[in-house]
Amino acid sequence: MSTRYSVIVTSYSRASTGSKIIDTLLERRLAACVQVIPMQSHYTWKGRRLRAGEKLLLIKARARDFARIERAILENHDYELPEIISLRVDRGFSGYLKWIAASTA
Repeated sequence: MSTRYSVIVTSYSRASTGSKIIDTLLERRLAACVQVIPMQSHYTWKGRRLRAGEKLLLIKARARDFARIERAILENHDYELPEIISLRVDRGFSGYLKWIAASTA
């Protein structure tokens, strides 16, 4: 049952970008919950080592909605190459998973 759900991960640096992504996902009922976690990213981009303050989004959703969530993120993101990764939920509290299902129906 729980592999029907996933946590989709993306990140952003501008508050307006994050707000647009979150609002779109919740308005379209593609996410039951979106958590925002501040972080410091260290990465290589176009041959340069960089670091940046970013926010990580943990998007609780149905696995079958990944393509729609990906489109919503891409519609609203300002990064040239945004991180969009789906992590399947192998196990989870059944009450919480039912809430995700009801919130995204």
